[in-house]
Amino acid sequence: MSDRHSWPSTAHMGMRQIRHQLNMFVRVPIAVFFTVALPIVVMLIFNAVFADGDIVTNAGPWPVREFYSAAIAAFTAVSATFTNLANMVPIRREEGVLQRWRVTPIPLGVLVVGYVGSAMVIACVCTSIVVVIGWLAYGLTLSVAGAVSAALTMMVATVSFAAMGMALAALVPTASTASAAANAIILPLAMVSNVFIPVEQPPKWLDVSANVLPLKPFITAFQSAFHPTTTSVSFDVRALLTIAAWGALATVVAVTRFRWNVPPGGATRRRR
Repeated sequence: MSDRHSWPSTAHMGMRQIRHQLNMFVRVPIAVFFTVALPIVVMLIFNAVFADGDIVTNAGPWPVREFYSAAIAAFTAVSATFTNLANMVPIRREEGVLQRWRVTPIPLGVLVVGYVGSAMVIACVCTSIVVVIGWLAYGLTLSVAGAVSAALTMMVATVSFAAMGMALAALVPTASTASAAANAIILPLAMVSNVFIPVEQPPKWLDVSANVLPLKPFITAFQSAFHPTTTSVSFDVRALLTIAAWGALATVVAVTRFRWNVPPGGATRRRR
């Protein structure tokens, strides 16, 4: 038999790695809870407390319950990519998994594809669940044109935030530091990015800062696809470019600073 049939293709290995990482994810109940269940709980609580009234947007007034449903759906994707990778990769590094993988004949790019690809799949599935609940329970609407806009925005955002998660994983010395750093970054951003608090008239400096950072452009662009007035395919090019620019910068950091083994003095007390 020819040697070319004895080794699977790179694409096949990549798909197997994605499936493997998905299996690993569902075997960690706490990860499933924080990635899948917690956003749903937050949406239910926020809509139960703040569901009355409308919020004024650039496209006109919008029921608060729909506003929150779309915002938390987008934030779920960020949690599944940025937060998930920033936490999981350092844990695997401290457990020695990354170092063992590195000495296998599997191309290193395939291993990275497994992590990033699985995070993107989780993000799309979890976001879809939140959107369906918002549609069934809170009247969230999505036209065909809006679906196209939302899909492109989600694709750019999941790739970019996955890169940011890998970059943070490359920079932090320990797994415990990664968890603290990820939360310290994403939660303050969420507060000023119309996720948990609809900031209708923010101070100028706060509005400019939030729009330069990647989270608010993603939330705003994704939300606009669900607004009832959205009847044609339209993309927020400025928002997409901002998100993509952060993703490109994060990719450079991840590639140049990534470590497969624990740095000296950088291990927490984890099993190996």
